[in-house]
Amino acid sequence: MAEHVSLGLHRFAVLTAAATLVLLFLGGLVTSTGSGLAVPDWPLSFGQVFPEMKGGVLFEHGHRLAASLVGCLTVVLAVWIVLRDARPAVRVLALTTLFAVVLQGVLGGVTVLYKLPLAVSVTHACLAQTFFCLTVTLAVVTGRAWRERRSRHADLATPSLTVLAAGTTVLVFAQLVLGALMRHMHAGLAIPDFPLAFGRLVPPLATTLITVHFAHRVGALLVTLAVAGLVARVVRRHRAEPLLLRPVLLAAALVVLQVTLGGLVIWTHRAVVPTTTHLVVGASLLATCLVVALRAARFTTAPRALRAAPAEPRRAFA
Repeated sequence: MAEHVSLGLHRFAVLTAAATLVLLFLGGLVTSTGSGLAVPDWPLSFGQVFPEMKGGVLFEHGHRLAASLVGCLTVVLAVWIVLRDARPAVRVLALTTLFAVVLQGVLGGVTVLYKLPLAVSVTHACLAQTFFCLTVTLAVVTGRAWRERRSRHADLATPSLTVLAAGTTVLVFAQLVLGALMRHMHAGLAIPDFPLAFGRLVPPLATTLITVHFAHRVGALLVTLAVAGLVARVVRRHRAEPLLLRPVLLAAALVVLQVTLGGLVIWTHRAVVPTTTHLVVGASLLATCLVVALRAARFTTAPRALRAAPAEPRRAFA
């Protein structure tokens, strides 16, 4: 019965994380279509729960409905974990995730009521990525592999791999912050060509918009190098461990796709589909690197004698 509950909880955590990724896509659509103020009031829409869904209202109010659904899923997940998971750290993580989704909803309302102030809009976007990371972490730590510490080749994991994976994750998050700043400053086309910038490797940083845009491109290069280093490390030393190999190969594919989408954003003059997909692929890359970091830390810190045996149920994150 306990195993059944754990499996159900894990699947529900995965569902919540997947729903959050869809919500990020819908939020990106709001920004890409310029629909942020299509509905001028909050929490209602034109004083209604279900206004006429057309034009920008379809994107903005659809985003609100999806956010409400994710909020409900998060409430259920948090309550389920608090009631059924004995690990204190996981309980705290679940309650933190619940707090984050509530705060995110409030920030969304403030963004509308104060007419999209830059600081609030960027904070709203960054908190969305943070909340997504929290849901992904809950999905990982409620999984059977994490709970039972099963890994055939985890002996190969070292603290340096954890540091490399965690550093890559932080770098990807910083890049997403730059992307949010660029998006909400409307600097997406401040440099109109790609891969060059005004026909040069380094453009004249004549305006703030150009500087922010170019910083985002430099960040993309750094992320690409960091992911390449992480992939090389895992392939060279940990290829026998699928729980590490699969996500790093996925990360490599996502980087290639992300750079391609970055070019398409410029070449199509910020067309809605590539611009929004660019945001979601960035979030997927962040989540993938986070999974690698979590698993590397788990394999490194778990005592070898316990890796093939169920963990004690009341240890934090055990």
